[in-house]
Amino acid sequence: MKLSIVLSTQPASFSALAYKGELETNLAKIANLGYDGVELAVRDPKLLDAGHVSRIVEQNGLEVPAIGTGQAYGEEGLSFTHSDATIREHAIERIKSQVDLAVAYSAIVILGLIRGKVETGVQRDQALDWLVEALRECANYASPKNIKLALEPINRYETDLIITVSEGLELIEKVGADNFGLLLDTFHMNIEEPSIEQSIRNAGNRIFHFHIADSNRWYPGAGHLDFKRIVEVLDNINYAGYLSAEILPLPNPDTCAQETKKTMSGLLVDLN
Repeated sequence: MKLSIVLSTQPASFSALAYKGELETNLAKIANLGYDGVELAVRDPKLLDAGHVSRIVEQNGLEVPAIGTGQAYGEEGLSFTHSDATIREHAIERIKSQVDLAVAYSAIVILGLIRGKVETGVQRDQALDWLVEALRECANYASPKNIKLALEPINRYETDLIITVSEGLELIEKVGADNFGLLLDTFHMNIEEPSIEQSIRNAGNRIFHFHIADSNRWYPGAGHLDFKRIVEVLDNINYAGYLSAEILPLPNPDTCAQETKKTMSGLLVDLN
């Protein structure tokens, strides 16, 4: 397993981001702290100088394991389950553009809040049908490009669609695409899962990416989650992907990044 941390490439209102903007400065900080990679949060690839970002990432010796897409929902309201068909179409096209961006890095494309919610006046079954339809279209687009999509179960206070690992696994069966899997996040799992460890085991090889944050969404070690046990279970199921810190920038960005690296590196060393 390797370590990464989330960096927003564009201005964002989402709070659980250790670093935002100042790409040259922040990518250098992340590399100097000894991270293996950086997860890039990108609202709209059309507003990003992708070549410039790639050069800076490469200069700092970092990998990009995943592209985050949630800001398209948070900043623009795009979602796969919006009652307006035009907005649903725009959400699908946005994810396709994220897939195109991900090709340069062989990165996973994360599907978080862009899945949307069950809106007032919309039946739940209809929302799920729209979701499955959108996921199939995006997965089919990504497959020949060898890009994987990872949907993140998100807690009940942020969405009412796919909040648990079991719901995520049911959705995988409905979509029926080999390149569609899950992103598990310890912050959300602490709220929704009876057992974080058992849910990891249940997801098994359908885990494409993994977010780490403590129970309070601070850096690992600042709350009550047992990251030693979590890492051991991931190792037991042969998860060999990234552990990516999606955390609040508290008490400040550099300290939370340093503490994450210190805690998680120690646990990964212990596995050996």
